Amino acid sequence: MEYISNSVNDTTKFAEKIANNLEGKEIILLNGDLGAGKTTFTKALFAALGVKDIVTSPTFAFMKEYNAKFKLSHYDMYRVENEDELWELGITDNLYESGVAVIEWNKFTEFPEDKKIIKIDIEKLGDSSRKFVIEEVGQ
Repeated sequence: MEYISNSVNDTTKFAEKIANNLEGKEIILLNGDLGAGKTTFTKALFAALGVKDIVTSPTFAFMKEYNAKFKLSHYDMYRVENEDELWELGITDNLYESGVAVIEWNKFTEFPEDKKIIKIDIEKLGDSSRKFVIEEVGQ
């Protein structure tokens, strides 16, 4: 599936559509260059799932949790070298506990068997336009 967003408002509407189809057992892998809109998408997705807090990128914390319709986890692995470092940081277990996890700059190589894996590639087309390509990838 492909979606073209021409504004932050379009991205919010798209994130709401995705949120309406989540069951609480998904891992969403966001791929895209710096500034592509990964965190913007995540903010809109989490808002659509009922998060009232301000959602910020966990670049320096590596992972943040939120409670809403599901237990939500937002990972940013930009500064992580490899999966071994995730074990050392002690945040791997959370992946198994989250209802929905959104991962920017993924470094995990294995995922819980009971989770649906959704890959979203985001390409910056212009100052405010983005192309989202979504695919369910399984294990």
